[in-house]
Amino acid sequence: MSAAAQERMPALYLSHGAPPLADDPIWPGQLAAWSAALPRPRAVLVVSAHWEEAPLALGATRTVPLVHDFWGFPEHYYQVRYDAPGAPELAEAVRKLLRAPGMPVQDVPDRGLDHGAYVPLVEMFPDADVPVLQVSMPTLDPVRLMEIGRKLAPLRDEGVLIVGSGFFTHNLAALRHPGGGVPSWSAEFDDWGRRVLDAGDVDALLDFTRTSPAGRLAHPRTEHFAPLFVTMGAADATGELGRQRSVIEGFWLGLAKRSVQFG
Repeated sequence: MSAAAQERMPALYLSHGAPPLADDPIWPGQLAAWSAALPRPRAVLVVSAHWEEAPLALGATRTVPLVHDFWGFPEHYYQVRYDAPGAPELAEAVRKLLRAPGMPVQDVPDRGLDHGAYVPLVEMFPDADVPVLQVSMPTLDPVRLMEIGRKLAPLRDEGVLIVGSGFFTHNLAALRHPGGGVPSWSAEFDDWGRRVLDAGDVDALLDFTRTSPAGRLAHPRTEHFAPLFVTMGAADATGELGRQRSVIEGFWLGLAKRSVQFG
């Protein structure tokens, strides 16, 4: 499909959950309804919290086994398959957009989709008929990640759905408390995030460890919040930071599952 005929795709940041998401009574339906409301993507480009590698790396461009990067789960979660087509043309486009002096791009041709990519995609595109390319995060610096997102933004006009996959709050160790339910740090960070997103306060988001309540409790490391900045960059390049809405809200096992659409 030509660029002229292709509707611009939105850019998404989603909380991806863990393999047991498939058994949740609510969340899979929320993801399915979200994808059903989107234009049909030509391909999906995923940046997952679970792949940090520098220089920036492109994953497999053919169908290869998934990366079951989790431990201690029942055996059936390791039998999940998601045989989405590879996206070699998209990989070439990403190389052209990102490769520059001081910013090399490498290929990891046998690297399959990790659970940050395939767990939500199984629910959103269950037929596995949309080509998928995963790229690594070469840094956790929010400013640099936004710049990567800006460079990737032209792909949206070519029918590519850019997805930053993380978790809006993510501190598994701090969830081990006797009270259960939603811990205060998770609820407070989620409420803060909703308000600053609604206000379009990019500076507050970029400096979230200092501007948010319990920022380092919500994210002891930045990796699960970091994909948001790639998504924001892809929206900023087209002037769409102000066109955002939280599509999914609420909590799962105490973690905020807020997921946001730009454009």
